[in-house]
Amino acid sequence: MYCVEAPQIYEEIIKKSRFIGVLSPCNSEAEAHSQLRQLHIDHASATHIAFAYRIKAPDGLIYRFHDAGEPPGTAGKPIYLHLEGKNLVNALVAVIRYYGGIKLGAGGLTRAYGNTAKHVIEAATLIPNIDWLTVPLNLDYKDLQALEYLLKKINGYIIQQDFTEQVKLIVQLPAEQLAVLTAAFPSHY
Repeated sequence: MYCVEAPQIYEEIIKKSRFIGVLSPCNSEAEAHSQLRQLHIDHASATHIAFAYRIKAPDGLIYRFHDAGEPPGTAGKPIYLHLEGKNLVNALVAVIRYYGGIKLGAGGLTRAYGNTAKHVIEAATLIPNIDWLTVPLNLDYKDLQALEYLLKKINGYIIQQDFTEQVKLIVQLPAEQLAVLTAAFPSHY
């Protein structure tokens, strides 16, 4: 699975209609809806704002797509198919249409929305999706340097530390590296 590194915009004119593709990272449905509300504010005079998103949640994938008043199946689903085809998660693709006076027909709409989504995704930098774990640890002071060294090797980091009789830490690391951490510090949880 992949996610998008940074927001991306792509624009093209198809038979006098202006299509603007917007690809944004988002980590929850609430964030996707917030971004869509902002797009509706920013493009208040747009004819349609169709969208699709895929969010990786603890229970599995959450996905939605919406045609925004276009004929059923001509806008949201073609956008979604490109998200799914690139195996993108935690991403929202919206295609904003300013109608130009020439009807495109169902096939033309499907191609226009789908191709705009395809181009905005292709223009973006995609990175592997990493599942992060937050792990509490209690260490002796003598073990702290070894932990810091290990975290650097496995792309983890300390997000909180409290120095008392022992060092109480909360670390964050890629889920796939948990076995490495538990092997190095088996009884510190």
